Amino acid sequence: MSGPVTERRRLVALAGHVGNEHTARAGLDDPSPVVRVTALGALDRLGTLKKADLVATLADPDPSPRRRACELAAARPDVDVSSCLDDGDSSVVEMAAWALGEQGSPTCVPALAALASMGSGHRDPLCREAAVAALGAIGDPAGLPAVLAALDDKPAIRRRAAVALAAFDGPDTEAALRRCLEDRDWQVRQVAEDLLDVT
Repeated sequence: MSGPVTERRRLVALAGHVGNEHTARAGLDDPSPVVRVTALGALDRLGTLKKADLVATLADPDPSPRRRACELAAARPDVDVSSCLDDGDSSVVEMAAWALGEQGSPTCVPALAALASMGSGHRDPLCREAAVAALGAIGDPAGLPAVLAALDDKPAIRRRAAVALAAFDGPDTEAALRRCLEDRDWQVRQVAEDLLDVT
């Protein structure tokens, strides 16, 4: 394809609506990352997005296609995005954590727990928050210590950790929720009240 980026993007997007897989797939090799992102969406819309397309895009030099590939991989458990937890772009890391939570595989729990750590985990709070949310979505007992530790992080992460506790049970979970009843943040307290059914 030739022409301005906006025109190439329009053609690729349109291809996803009219069944033109050839044009949509050609967009994966476009020099512009915005066109490559649009191509992923067009192929997904057509139902012809392949595992190989996503795997290749996870190594794209630009973060926006990598982020979109992680997002689309959320519904495809056969696409391993765990390597993106080490991505140099925080938005890719955040999306990868979310996707792993959606995939629900317990094999990624150790990596997510490491990412969630306030001391040694990711420097970006949004990435730590996404990791905590993913641990709650997966609900594997191995993730509970990281969720409990997140109750000492920033308010938004504490809120996410309190919500994530709904996926776990046992005395440690109940004790943590009761501690949340005294949290400085009212939203954390509200989550704990709801989960403990405190009136």
